[in-house]
Amino acid sequence: MMKTQKYKNPALPVEERVADLLAVMTLKEKVGQLNQHMYGWDAYRRNETGGVELTEAFKQHVAEYEGMGALYGLFRADPWSAVTFDNGIPTADNAKIANDVQRYIQENTRLGIPALLTEECPHGHQALDGTLLPINLAAGSTWNPALLETAYAHVAAEIRARGAHIGLVSALDILHDPRWGRSEECYGEDPYLAARMTAAVVKGMQGDDESQLRSSRKVAAVIKHLCAQGAPLGGLNAAPVPIGERELREIHLPGAKAGIEAGAMGCMAAYNEIDGIPCHSNEQLLTGILRGEWGFNGIVMADGCAVDRLISLTGGYEEAAALALASGVDLSLWDTAFTTLEQAVRQGKVDERYIDRAVVRVLELKFRLGLFDHPYTDESLAASAVNSPAIRETNLQVARESVILLRNEGNLLPIRRNVKRIAVIGPNADRLYNQLGDYTSIQREGSGTTVLQGIAMTAPEGVEIVHAQGCGIRDQSTAGLQEAVEAARAADIAVLVLGGSSARRFGGNFDLNGAAIVSEGDPSEMDCGEGVDLADLRLGGVQERLVREVEATGTPVVIIVIQGRPHALSAIAERCSALLCAWYPGTEGGRAIGEILFGAVNPSGKLTVSLPRSSAQIPVYYNRKDQGQPSPYADMPSTPLYPFGFGLSYTRFAYSPVRLSRSAISASELQNGCTIDAELEIENEGDKAGDEVVQLYIQASQSGITRRLLELKGFRKLRLEPGQRQTVSFQLGREELAIWNRDMNFTVEPCKVSVRVGPHSADTAGEEFTVTV
Repeated sequence: MMKTQKYKNPALPVEERVADLLAVMTLKEKVGQLNQHMYGWDAYRRNETGGVELTEAFKQHVAEYEGMGALYGLFRADPWSAVTFDNGIPTADNAKIANDVQRYIQENTRLGIPALLTEECPHGHQALDGTLLPINLAAGSTWNPALLETAYAHVAAEIRARGAHIGLVSALDILHDPRWGRSEECYGEDPYLAARMTAAVVKGMQGDDESQLRSSRKVAAVIKHLCAQGAPLGGLNAAPVPIGERELREIHLPGAKAGIEAGAMGCMAAYNEIDGIPCHSNEQLLTGILRGEWGFNGIVMADGCAVDRLISLTGGYEEAAALALASGVDLSLWDTAFTTLEQAVRQGKVDERYIDRAVVRVLELKFRLGLFDHPYTDESLAASAVNSPAIRETNLQVARESVILLRNEGNLLPIRRNVKRIAVIGPNADRLYNQLGDYTSIQREGSGTTVLQGIAMTAPEGVEIVHAQGCGIRDQSTAGLQEAVEAARAADIAVLVLGGSSARRFGGNFDLNGAAIVSEGDPSEMDCGEGVDLADLRLGGVQERLVREVEATGTPVVIIVIQGRPHALSAIAERCSALLCAWYPGTEGGRAIGEILFGAVNPSGKLTVSLPRSSAQIPVYYNRKDQGQPSPYADMPSTPLYPFGFGLSYTRFAYSPVRLSRSAISASELQNGCTIDAELEIENEGDKAGDEVVQLYIQASQSGITRRLLELKGFRKLRLEPGQRQTVSFQLGREELAIWNRDMNFTVEPCKVSVRVGPHSADTAGEEFTVTV
């Protein structure tokens, strides 16, 4: 019989409550808290009357582990889980079933420790009726962290209203190899921008301080993946990353650091290895940097089945679990290895103090979320929080700001009102799922807006809209080409909607962790997403031929590329008058694109990743190391087709010269908080209101290490009316100017710095200052 129940006293500090509870837990109960072994969709079933009840498998799991640390994906709905509106938990009943889970655990375990319910939200909640935002590449292209914070505040409210507590959010991967199928989960290729976006997402999900985690509208953010998955060898998913510590710290860790500083309560380790050490066994990363350097006190969650992969290092499940646990992993995800931790302790393969260390972290999170004091969710919340008008409007705004105008010869766009017939052609013109991305939930019939529908909604009255699919994404069939050509020939303008697709299909093949299995020669139209890596970045199937044949009709051509990775567009860019890039823009994407085509919205998106001319250029990111001299290819330009930060508008912006507050500053002044101020004016010289993203880069030299050609260190997005002029100011201090020096210390070193400001990375001008000793 327990002598004390201090842990149930809400008046006591969290640390005291955790210590009290830990002291009365058995080893089996402790191990149970570190396991997230069950798929959530296996925890319930629809019965004969249409109701939802907990399964025997769930009850057996609770009995076997004397509790449950966490339950993943209770509300997940997609082809992998095979959950649909017919067999999933109705949205109105989500909180009730979440409460049933907690009630069963409360009533059928000795200590009644509530379970964490974790949900996927890489771009909105992957659940029935869940809001699906534009993918991260699109969200990054808004260059609007405040908008993203608002969007994820809505997503958090949806998740918590259903009864869940943790959102697994993609944020940390930096896109250095667009052949990688998970490119869509990255905000882009730049660490500064990714860090700003990550901090915004964390604040949106968790609030500004820890006390808000107990509210009915916030969840704990687990940011993923730690780290460097976006630079895999060969562009292959989970492949080794051939980088050193400097590249790791300069490029791949700033986003995670920003997320931790914003308060993120969790991180998820990555599948890849760095210099021979898998991330799940990288103690220097998961404990030394994350906790020792940054002071992180949340949980580290394993990625799906990843701990089991360590068997190739250890030879057995117990040894793999011991290695991951000692390295810093606290909570499993579906793996078998962590279920053997009790045996591992008894066999002397891991010290119980590592078990206790991880259990404390898991319990602390549960206390901070208020689960011990309020384990149940108000079952009426979902009606107002899920898919609310406010989140639909925010979702639409993210889509609007994410679309990038790359080309507009002769000002073909916006489409003139005297156009009588528009041919809307292409494999992505009228397929909603092709504009949603991977990690996408099942959609109700009639939800969302395709590009064809968006054009029909926004076109002036009397305009005839003709549709022809033309071809598929990867399908080599040419059967639809002639119909498409004839439609274009009879139209005043042809809108070709091309690109890729991450749409999974029911009956497809999936790995144990849910990744799609697409083999060589697979006929699937899916050409992006987890498990779908490409060697060739050209548009698939016969899309390029479709463009050539439509162009030959002489009808003006607008191309919209809906994609989840940067494709090589050299073969089509010169064959159209206008070119739009729309990273999977989500359920509201069709409407947003329609508004842009007809001028109701002025495009303001800017690239956050360089668009290559060819797969053979990879890698082609803007912030390459400065070699001191040009290094061109002999067979093509070494520059990208479209550079980082690029994006056109329907208006024109003029930049004044940059003014610096000082021409010299000492390293010690910067270390002590002083700054260099940069200031300039931006004017809208056109006749339309528009949004401009002002980008500040530095170009540094003579600092003891090889620097990068350019480094983004600030940006501002501002709206200007026609003729309006506005002053923009930036501050450069220690955080912007310090480097990882030759001794791998983050400090300010004497150097020369050129401050360069402009509309994109290939169009900047500026002034120079000196950092003295």
